[in-house]
Amino acid sequence: MITRDQVMERLATVMDPELHMPITDLGMVESVQVDGGRVQVGVKLTVAGCPLSTRIESDVTKAVSVLPEVTEVGVDLGVMTPEEREALAARLHPRRESVITAKDSKVRVVICGSGKGGVGKSTVTVNVAAALQSKGHAVGVLDADVYGFSVSRMLAARQQPVVLGDGVIVPVDVHDLRVMSMGMLVNEDTPVMWRGPMLHKLLDQFLNDVAWGDIEYLLIDAPPGTGDVAISLSQELPKARVVLVTTPQEAAARVAGRVAQMAAKVGQQVIGIVENMAYFRCPDCGEAHSIFGTGGAKRLARELNVPLLGQVPIDPVLPLGGDLGEPVVWKHPDSETAHVFQEVARAIVETDW
Repeated sequence: MITRDQVMERLATVMDPELHMPITDLGMVESVQVDGGRVQVGVKLTVAGCPLSTRIESDVTKAVSVLPEVTEVGVDLGVMTPEEREALAARLHPRRESVITAKDSKVRVVICGSGKGGVGKSTVTVNVAAALQSKGHAVGVLDADVYGFSVSRMLAARQQPVVLGDGVIVPVDVHDLRVMSMGMLVNEDTPVMWRGPMLHKLLDQFLNDVAWGDIEYLLIDAPPGTGDVAISLSQELPKARVVLVTTPQEAAARVAGRVAQMAAKVGQQVIGIVENMAYFRCPDCGEAHSIFGTGGAKRLARELNVPLLGQVPIDPVLPLGGDLGEPVVWKHPDSETAHVFQEVARAIVETDW
């Protein structure tokens, strides 16, 4: 005979795809009824219309179906009450103790910064995060470029995040990356017209009110320059490491150097430089052509005494993947471009934290 305890053991293997915890631990299992070989499971979703309800239903069915003598599995989907969501929020994020900003935080925070826009900083952030995830690490991605948000498109993460009781926000899951961006809160074409205090408040929410869970790395796509958000990040995350993104052009590298100077003043360590648009490799002859010049990133690396972590080529599949929400590291893992991002990820892992 099938017992309720046997069913609960199997349900404990079902992970909520957003919260990355067993549904039994999250209080999502409302009921279990066993009638001969038929098992009926009641599951409470965190919010009505949960976009991942079909996946949860499928996972529950598969988990219970492996039990001997089970002939049929039924799943009834309900919704948590506001009180149940508040209890869940308190369990996930007790006393607003952020895993990111806590003094004893074990999360390795990497800020991807640049002196100016248009150098591919968001592309680097997303693909390095994807490379870390592909190596088996638990990774979060925070789009702190509030005015120029693009991470949500680059990862096809356009659904709104779930908000539990007491304002606790659940980041959106994209192939096991936990993602938070302004692009999931407003229409993609909507301009954000905020002054400094509003930016700081939003950043504080992203860092402290988001239930990031047990991530190992948080990659932050910072806005270009040394303005309000950069200052707030330095105050909230003094132990964060910085990766500078620039193009080979001397002018771009010079501007990136200012970000390095700011990092030094606030005590953050620059761990390396990524040179984007470094060259174009001719598909016919295989020769590399330096379209945007050479030497800027290497010179800056020498001046700062940090490594040049990687030189990303001009690759047509790179911007295409960004528009389609398919990072090249996932879509073309064996490509020359993907290997560069994988090497950057390896260097971050090997950094002395």
